[in-house]
Formats: sequence, structure tokens, C-alpha cells
Amino acid sequence: MTITKHSSEKSSYITMTDSRENRDQPQPDDDLSIPRAALNKMIKELLPNIRVANDARELILSCCTEFIHLVSSEANEICVKTNKKTISPDHIVAALDSLGFGAYKNEAKAVLKEAKAVAAKKRRGSSRLENLGIPEEELLRQQQELFEKARQEQAMLDQQQWMQMQQALQQQQQQQQLRQDENDDYS
Repeated sequence: MTITKHSSEKSSYITMTDSRENRDQPQPDDDLSIPRAALNKMIKELLPNIRVANDARELILSCCTEFIHLVSSEANEICVKTNKKTISPDHIVAALDSLGFGAYKNEAKAVLKEAKAVAAKKRRGSSRLENLGIPEEELLRQQQELFEKARQEQAMLDQQQWMQMQQALQQQQQQQQLRQDENDDYS
């Protein structure tokens, strides 16, 4: 799939052509594709009452992938022209504009803003300590108390086991002594 931009003074348009001679053979870009599950979810959300054939799904997937390649290539060129090493959201917006997709700029900016908000919320939510509302010093003190309590409980268990072993040993010695006394009585 090849997308070509055509521009003149009065208008600009884009054509798509299928440049693959044999569609059954894997292509090098096949692993760089939108996940099918995401595409199917998008289709179901946008067209809930329409069944979309597999060929149409493949065409949509190819178009989406090619669109992403086209925009990212243009953004890369803009990035290089501005002597930057990393493509930024501003480069993507400029690429959309330069490719004639200026109508998508506002939506792209809104999605960027939403993505930043989600990422910030995720960063804030990832720290469980901050969500507790308890100072770190208090948490450390509570942790030390729990460790001390666990040590005391373990010491009590060890003491009980030792006492049980001592009692078992004493019982064993008493039984041996009784047997020995009984044997001495019969001799």
C-alpha cells in the first residue's frame, strides 16, 4: 500500500495504491502494524450495527498502518529540519498540517492532552504510600512495631517447641527408667 500526496495551487489530495505483487507473502512491515484486536474494537465502536468483511478489515488495517508511516515520516523530516533528535507531539501536528490533514490538528491536540492527563494520573496513582495519607515516619514506626511483634511471636513459638521437646525427652527418659526398673525387678 502506497499513499501519495498530490498538491496544486488550488487543491491537494492523496491517492492510495496497492504496490504488493503477492499479498500472501509476509512483508517486512507486517510486524509493524496496529493490533487486530484494537482495530476490531474500533470498528465495532464506530459501526455497531454493520458487519465488516475481513477483506475490508485488512484494507482498513493497511490504510491505518500506511497513514501512520506517512505521518511519522513527515514528522521525522520536520524533526531533522529543526535539528532535533526526538520526534515531539509538535512535530506530529506540523506533519498533519503539512500533509493536508490540518483538520485533525485540534483532535490530535485533544488526544495528546488526554494522554498526558492519564499518564500523570497513573504516575500519581502508582505510589501507594502517597494514597495512604500517613507520613513516611509513621509508616516506618508501624513497620518496626510489626517486626518486633513478629520476633516476639517467633520467640514464643521457639520457646514452646523447646519446652515440648524437653517434656518429650523427659517422658522418654522416665519410660526408659520404668522399663529398666521393671527389668531389674524381674532379674
